[in-house]
Amino acid sequence: MDENNHKFLSDKERKNQLRLIRSENVGPVTFHKLMEQYLNASAALQALPELARLGGRVGKIKICSESAVNKEIDAYKKINARLIACGEPDYPPLLTQLEDAPPLISAIGHPHLLKKKSIAIVGSRNASVNGKHLAQKIAHDLGKNGLLVVSGMARGIDGAAHSGAIHTGTVAVLGGGVDVIYPKENQDLYHQISETGVILSEVPPGTQPKARHFPARNRIISGMSRGIIVVEAAPRSGSLITARLALEQGRDVFAVPGSALDPRAKGSNDLIRQGAILTESADDVIRELKAQTGGHRLEQRKSSLLSTSPPVQPSTIELKKTRSNVIEALSPTPTSIDAIIRSTNLNPGSVAIVLLELELAGRLERHPGNQVSMVISVLD
Repeated sequence: MDENNHKFLSDKERKNQLRLIRSENVGPVTFHKLMEQYLNASAALQALPELARLGGRVGKIKICSESAVNKEIDAYKKINARLIACGEPDYPPLLTQLEDAPPLISAIGHPHLLKKKSIAIVGSRNASVNGKHLAQKIAHDLGKNGLLVVSGMARGIDGAAHSGAIHTGTVAVLGGGVDVIYPKENQDLYHQISETGVILSEVPPGTQPKARHFPARNRIISGMSRGIIVVEAAPRSGSLITARLALEQGRDVFAVPGSALDPRAKGSNDLIRQGAILTESADDVIRELKAQTGGHRLEQRKSSLLSTSPPVQPSTIELKKTRSNVIEALSPTPTSIDAIIRSTNLNPGSVAIVLLELELAGRLERHPGNQVSMVISVLD
């Protein structure tokens, strides 16, 4: 996408987009599908009740009220946070390419930094002294070379990475609200980042971080970065989940080797064994990024801000036929949407609409890898 084509949302559309993503059963993927279908949030909001009814919804779908959105926007103003929509100039460029890109993110600090090329650094919360020192050194050197360092402001490696890049620019992506400092021990770091870097979140202000928030937070960390560096990571750690997300998103994974005697190095050593780029300094990362040419270029998704015409609407008869065939093809086991289209020989546009209906009705769940499943509790 040409940067000159970026647009700012009107205040009305921004509020409507916030209402849409805060409405029942509307996640990021569904949000983008609705925007592709209806072009603006106002039309999508009006369509929600009928779509949910056609999907088999019993009772009315809960649509976020204007008063609730006004209250949330007032809260952002009080904490001096900006609400940035996907496709707007300060939205992280690479993040737009994710199918589940956050429709809106809140930012405290200096959002213009988000246009810079980014690299993520993650690792163990219970990090070794050497691990933290190395993370800080790598972050410092990457920052000196013009890269924006991204992490999650957790204790351990995350905090060390932020500290290393504090003077050149660093981004802390939070699991809770943009105004919620977690862990509390990082209070000074939080204020430093808000003064020289950027604090980001996709959840409402005041939201306390819960375990379910962190996988979603991690997809933003990897999604906005050209690559991710894992410094220390135990098996089955959150850092390895972030590395897996990075691979799924087409990002490079770098890993710092560690002692075979240290369980905190087992995960990062396994990543190297599986093909991650062995990393001992910032030079290893910079060399790899410079070696990437146009063939490795990461493309941005087409923003709904630039859409001018809606897709052709299938007929009522076609949708009725599609609805029955798609429901028959679905099961509680995640199935690829492409596989459903191939097996049913149905129009992809019609399938997309029916999946929207089912999800808004609470009958469908989306999974990574463009897969969907029926919700067991409402299966016939």
